[in-house]
Amino acid sequence: MTMQLNDLRDGIHGVCAAVGTVSVPYRRGIYRNRLKRVCDLSLVILTSPLVVPLVLLLALAVWLDGNRPFYLSERVGRGGRIFRMLKLRTMVEDADDILDGYLQQNDHALREWTDKQKLRDDPRVTAIGRFLRKSSLDELPQLWNVLKGDMSLVGPRPMMPSQRGMYPGLAYYGLRPGLTGLWQISDRNGCDFAKRAEFDSAYDAQLDFATDVVVMLKTCGAVVRGTGY
Repeated sequence: MTMQLNDLRDGIHGVCAAVGTVSVPYRRGIYRNRLKRVCDLSLVILTSPLVVPLVLLLALAVWLDGNRPFYLSERVGRGGRIFRMLKLRTMVEDADDILDGYLQQNDHALREWTDKQKLRDDPRVTAIGRFLRKSSLDELPQLWNVLKGDMSLVGPRPMMPSQRGMYPGLAYYGLRPGLTGLWQISDRNGCDFAKRAEFDSAYDAQLDFATDVVVMLKTCGAVVRGTGY
């Protein structure tokens, strides 16, 4: 199934693309279509001498904690295409079974999961996983996805295929998912999952070099404050 989107900024009016690809009309802009990708590649390459050793060190810590350090998780990319996102493992390996049992026994957690697709007190998260999430260091391996072109440094929060029907908009599909973005720095810990569409539409409307610089600078502040979870 292919859906047409005439205006990304008008994509949060109850419309969702639960399955298939989404064909997005071309939008003008040198930065959007050319320079953003150049900036992504340049920053990833320039920071790799620092990032790669750090990721390997963190992976060793996860391994010593008793878990395989990396895992691949399916996410929805630009145009609705599925890609596999690389992350440091922050959960036990039988996480899905643990989550199902926990939600069946805890009505409050079930409501929180239904609204936000996250749990503040998640029983699946390991001890070192809590540190990695709080510091957002578990996201660093996604720079590999940025290098491959699956993602951008700045963009919408990567969405799981099972969440597509919950996303009330189409702006997401015209952009590469981001390592960071407006949602992550603006209302990361409090808003409902569906509210992401508003952040994505706002980012799409003001996408330029200055916006990306501001988002990345604010992301550094969020990492220092440890506002991830």
